[in-house]
Parts: sequence; structure tokens; C-alpha cells
Amino acid sequence: MSTYDLIVIGAGPGGYVCAIRAAQLGLKVACVEGRETLGGTCLNVGCIPSKALLHASHMLHETHENFAKMGLMAGHVEIDWQKMQGYKSETVAGNTKGIEFLFKKNKIDWLKGWAVIETPGKVRVGETTHEAKNIVIATGSVPSALKGVTVDNDAGIVVDSTGALALPKIPESMVVIGAGVIGLELGSVYARLGAQVTVIEYLDAITPGMDGEVQKQFQRILTKQGLKFILGAAVSEVEVEDGRAEVEYELRKDGSKHEIKADVVLVATGRRPYADGLGLDALGVQMTDRGYIKVDGHWATSVPGIYAIGDAVPGPMLAHKAEDEGMAVAEVIAGKHGHVNYGLIPGVIYTMPEVASVGLTEEAAKEGGRKIKVGKFPFMGNARAKAVMQAEGFVKMIADAETDRILGCHIIGPNAGEMIHEVCVAMEFGAAAQDLALTCHAHPTTSEAVREAALACGDGAIHV
Repeated sequence: MSTYDLIVIGAGPGGYVCAIRAAQLGLKVACVEGRETLGGTCLNVGCIPSKALLHASHMLHETHENFAKMGLMAGHVEIDWQKMQGYKSETVAGNTKGIEFLFKKNKIDWLKGWAVIETPGKVRVGETTHEAKNIVIATGSVPSALKGVTVDNDAGIVVDSTGALALPKIPESMVVIGAGVIGLELGSVYARLGAQVTVIEYLDAITPGMDGEVQKQFQRILTKQGLKFILGAAVSEVEVEDGRAEVEYELRKDGSKHEIKADVVLVATGRRPYADGLGLDALGVQMTDRGYIKVDGHWATSVPGIYAIGDAVPGPMLAHKAEDEGMAVAEVIAGKHGHVNYGLIPGVIYTMPEVASVGLTEEAAKEGGRKIKVGKFPFMGNARAKAVMQAEGFVKMIADAETDRILGCHIIGPNAGEMIHEVCVAMEFGAAAQDLALTCHAHPTTSEAVREAALACGDGAIHV
């Protein structure tokens, strides 16, 4: 029997980061993971492989749409789907092997297998029980099921996000159920690769919770790219016959029933926390009514010595949120102070253009009774964006009307996922919009649009 200061269950972004930080702080650490590779959903069948396909499909779009405009006469570029899948797999392997190296570097034991917490302080992996002074549950999430729809990734017709990353061939048509981040990212991949993509969403707008102006602009841009949207529709059933799927849905506005056929149906209706098989019921670990593990402000569960982080606990299901919690709980276990600012967790959609946000939306600020001012700047006024033919979209900054303190920022445009972090840092230090407006930004960069939006919160932007 091995004894550790900490055993982390799950080697996704939250789990492996927690293990590394704890080891750096001098703890003896092991991490339990039953997959053949480290990295969890994110690195294996989530964030990383999807970004590889997003990048490849964007390069294809550039060759078809913009190369000739720039004088690059490449001719028609064809797709080798198997090679593209190989590129995706190499990207995944490089990242997962990197975590293995970090585990060895930090002397972290990888306990290969699936964990059961027998009692507080004892974790069984296979036939071996290990002792730990502390346990962190970082088991992540899995795709949510949809009533009336049976997912079979192996068949490749009705799939979830995992199956959509490894289809045997590019479909001629695809129906995406759910207009959230996952559905729109993967839908945009296949639309660029030539599929006719239709997105069915239960609500009346895409990307629920996003700033209203960004939602409308985002849908307009995706529509121009070839995606079709059916909003306010409830999917009741999906049937598979003769190698194709038929989706039945009902429009909420009038109750009318409709059908649409497709080669592939992607069920992208969100994810649910996963902690099956750990034995939490027998231990008395308290859960929420939505299946999350209840934790306090220091990520401790109701059972002493057991902590939980990431998708398994309430909050946005984002890899970087899990990473922050992983570092913070390691600090707590090591006797230090761990902290996560949940008001400053950015969100990014990696379509083209990208969409990024942090803090309050205009709607949320007004609903909360805040007096605000809004500064906007379109990328049409940004020289760099126009030079690279990515001038659609805008930066929108929300600031307190009296103090000028930045309350939120929403970007749809080139490099949005990178530019949002300037605002994150500013908000972390309580900056005013004027602070960003008076900070010199290099020219020509797309980041100048953030400064211009900050200027628009005051006397006005310059280049519009």
C-alpha cells in the first residue's frame, strides 16, 4: 500500500494542474487516470482536437476565399480527410505526452485505472488500495443525453462531440442540436469542409447568456458562412434508417411539427458532471440537485479530507476554470491561500471569427440595476483586421457610469480569444476604461480595437 499527501482522481486540466502544483509545493502526489493517455476530455476528445480541426478548416477557407485576392494562385485545394484526422491525432499526442513528461519531472505517480474511494483517505485502483491524507476529485463531465435521441458514436450517424471529431467521412449534410459553444464550433468546421449544416436550438437565440448584440452579429456571420438556423424548436425524436437520420422537432411559437433529414446528427445539448463509480453515496458526499458535488469556498466536500474541482462542481464548465481551481485547492491543501475570481473567467468560442467575453453583459448589468456606459468599436475601423480580411465584428466594453470601472467586455472578431486577456488583467486590478484608453498599444494590431472601445467609453474613439 502506497501513502501520499494527495491523490488526485482525474487527469484532465483541473486534475493534472492540481497534481503538478501540489508537487511543486512539496507534497507527495499521485494522480489516478483510467484513460490510456493523460489530459482528460479536453486534450483527448475536446478542446485540443476540435481546435486542430477548426484551424485546418479555416486554412481551407482561406485558400478558397482569400488566397486569390492576395495574389496567391494556388488553384482548387482538395481535402484528404484521413490526413486531416492524422494531423488532429498528432496534435493530441504531442500534448498528452507533454503531460506525461511533466508528471515525471515533478515526481508524480500515475496510478493507471479507475478509482473508488473506499473510505476517506483510501483510494482503490484496480486491486490495490492507496492511502492519502487528502483526495481531490477532478472527474470532469460527459455529454448530456437528450430524451428521444440515442447516440451511437461507433455508427457515426447520431453522435455527440466525441463522435463528431472522428467521423469516417465528411458528411454531405449535418444537423446540430444545440446552438451553444460545442455545436457552433463543430458545425462551423463541417460547414467549411463542405457539409450543409442546420442548427436547431430550443431557445430563441444562439449562445445563451451571451451579450445580445454579439449574439445577433454572430448569427449573421455564421449564416453568411452557410450555416442555417432553426430557433425556438424542441427536438422530440431522431430516427435512423438506411444510413441517414431523420430529426423530428416542434416549433415552440405555434406547436407545428417538422422533419429534417441528414447524414449526421450532432447532439450538442451541453454536458453534465461525472462522478460515477467513485462511491460518493456510501461516503455521504453531498450533491446538488443537478448532480454536482457540493463544495465550500475552499473546494472541500461535506466529507473531511475530500475536495472537488472542475466540471464536477458548480460553475462554468471550462478547462481554464478547472485549472484555476486545481492550483487553488493545491495551495489550500499545502497550507497556503488559494483563490479563484469567478467573476473574471473568460469565455471563448473558437469559430472564425472568434467570440470572447468576460464580466457582465449589458443586459445583466441593467438587470442588476447598474448605471453603465457602453463603448463600441467595429473592426472595420482597425487597419490590421482589414489587411487580413477579417474586419467583421466589434469590441464592446461595459463600464460603470460613475466610476468608469470596467465591468465587462465582449469581442467578436479576429484574435478575440487572445485580446480578451488584456481586459481580464485590467479588471483583476480594478482598472477604469480610461486606464486602457491611456495605455499605448502597438500599431498595427487588432488589440488597438480594445483601446478604441475603451476610448468610446469616454470622449470617443478615434478611428470611427
